[in-house]
Amino acid sequence: MGTAHVVWHESTVSKQQRQQLYRHKSCVLWFTGLSGSGKSTLANAVAERLYRLKVHSYVLDGDNIRHHLNKDLGFSPEDRAENIRRIGEVAKLFVDAGIIVLTAFISPFQADRQLVRKLTEEGEFIEIYVECPLEECEKRDPKGLYQKARRGEIPEFTGITSPYEEPAHPEIVIQSGNSTVDEAVGKIIDYLKRASII
Repeated sequence: MGTAHVVWHESTVSKQQRQQLYRHKSCVLWFTGLSGSGKSTLANAVAERLYRLKVHSYVLDGDNIRHHLNKDLGFSPEDRAENIRRIGEVAKLFVDAGIIVLTAFISPFQADRQLVRKLTEEGEFIEIYVECPLEECEKRDPKGLYQKARRGEIPEFTGITSPYEEPAHPEIVIQSGNSTVDEAVGKIIDYLKRASII
């Protein structure tokens, strides 16, 4: 049916008004990296620090989203792209609501991450590359996924049978193998302060 007869309804309360109410700007903190790199751990640690600073935030986690909103999607390149497109649209709504949204997704393809960046205004999409060598991620393997992928039980697994395209120009790089969670959180909070988001 499409959207030919659907008209966008403007909100009577603007994003700027909501940001004034919350006393901080809103943005997307987009955590990307291999499975096991520490994206979810870091996103939740940043959300906890923001809570202590009285900053409104919400974490969208890849596994959790696939249990509900995106449970109809697999891991083919097409489904991965649709997974990220939907998350991008949800993240955009959070930004419009005046909230800092933290997304923890492998999001392996540069084009998909770029598509989400284009959904937001300048400075509202902050790409955080959680860099961790494949060997280290495999060593951690918190969910046992790498072992399954190596045995051929999981097709299209990023880093093994499906590529991961490193971000070309991320706003923040966290080398999770060489820094503590507290150090990484501090680096991200410092960035948000320098950018006058919080």
